[in-house]
Amino acid sequence: MERQWQGRGPATLALLPLAGLFCTLAWLRRQAYAAGILRRQRLPVPVIVVGNISVGGVGKTPLVIWLVRHLRRQGWNPGVISRGYGGRAGDWPRPVGADSDPAAVGDEPVLIARAAGCPLWVGPDRPEAARRLLAESDVDLLVSDDGLQHYALERDLEIVVIDGGRRLGNRLCLPAGPLREPPGRLRRADLVVVNGPAAPGEAAMELIPTGLVQLADPRARSGLEDFRGRRVHAVAGIGHPQRFFRLLQRQGLEVIAHPFPDHHPYRPSDLAFDDGLPILMTGKDAVKCRPFADARCWSLEVELQPDAVFIERLNQRLQERIHG
Repeated sequence: MERQWQGRGPATLALLPLAGLFCTLAWLRRQAYAAGILRRQRLPVPVIVVGNISVGGVGKTPLVIWLVRHLRRQGWNPGVISRGYGGRAGDWPRPVGADSDPAAVGDEPVLIARAAGCPLWVGPDRPEAARRLLAESDVDLLVSDDGLQHYALERDLEIVVIDGGRRLGNRLCLPAGPLREPPGRLRRADLVVVNGPAAPGEAAMELIPTGLVQLADPRARSGLEDFRGRRVHAVAGIGHPQRFFRLLQRQGLEVIAHPFPDHHPYRPSDLAFDDGLPILMTGKDAVKCRPFADARCWSLEVELQPDAVFIERLNQRLQERIHG
C-alpha cells in the first residue's frame, strides 16, 4: 500500500472518487468546528498539538518527548494527553506511568511517560482526558500527542510533522493516498517540521542514536559501534520500519529485518530466533517486549535534534500565542 501511495497508477486512479469524498468530509468536519456547529472545548491552560496529515510513522513521539523537555527548561510544567491507540483498557480516560501496561493504555504513551517523566492521561475523549489530568496534577500547559485531527479540543499552537523521505506521497487523501487531510492543511499550521531534509519554509529535525539498553538488565548499556560489522536481527513494529532498518545499516550493522505492523502486540515467539544473534528494536517495541526479553535483546535510544530554525520559530510562537 505504501508503494502505491507514492505514485498514481491505475489502482490509485480507481480510488479517486473515494479520496474526493474523504477529503470533502474532512473539510466539512473542520468547517463545522470552525463555524461553531460542532463545539470546541477551551481548557484553562494552553494546548500545543503535535500531529501529521498522513498515516504512518513520521517521528511525532520523539518530538513530543523533546518538546516536553524543552518546555520544562522554559519554566513550564507540561503534561501530555494522547489517544492510547491500541490500548484495551475497559475504562477511559486513565493515567499512564512508566510502569503502565502497554496492552491497556497503548505503547506510545508508555514510551512517552518513561522518557519524559511528566503527567500523562489517555482516552478517546481528549477534552475529558485533559480535564482529568488537570484535576490530578499541577500542570500549566498541555501537549496533545497526535491530536491534529481532534478538533473538539481548542489549541493554541499546531506543530505538523512530515517524513522527509516519503513527504506527502502522491498527495492524495485516503484511500487513494496516505493523507488524512488535503495538503493545503499545512498552510494553517503554526510550524511544519520535517524528519529529514527540509524544503524552503520548513524546519528540520533528526533522530540521533545515542546508545543501546539491554532489555533484561537496563543497567547494561552498549553503543552501536560495538555491533558494527556484525549481523543482527532488527525488529520494528512502527509506522515506518524501514527508517529504523536504514538507520542501523548506516551505522555499519548487517541487518536481518523483521518488520511488524504498527503497534504490534508482541509475543515471545516473535523473538524466537535460534541463531543466538543480537536482537535490536525501537523503544516503542521495547516497552512491549521487556517482560519476556532475554540478554540478546537491546533497545535503541535516540535523541531528537531539531534545527535552530525550529527552536527559534517555536519560541517565537510560544511568546506570541501563549505569553501574548
